[in-house]
Amino acid sequence: MKIRKANVLDERTTTNVYIYENKKEEYIVVAIPDIEWSFLIRYEEETALLREKLSASLAKTASLAQADQLAEKLLYWVREM
Repeated sequence: MKIRKANVLDERTTTNVYIYENKKEEYIVVAIPDIEWSFLIRYEEETALLREKLSASLAKTASLAQADQLAEKLLYWVREM
């Protein structure tokens, strides 16, 4: 499991982002407990579609601009695993 820091709620406060990879079952779980949010990513999902799904899911708990920015960070972190 990897733990990253991100500005989720505002520009000054950092929040822990937990990224868990299950190589055997080929998926990654991303979780942000501070906003009670988590997302399961399958290896075979397309990046463009995944970006839209992440943004839509994050937009329920954050502003649209923050959701788009955070989705980009999450995709970067997931790709580096």
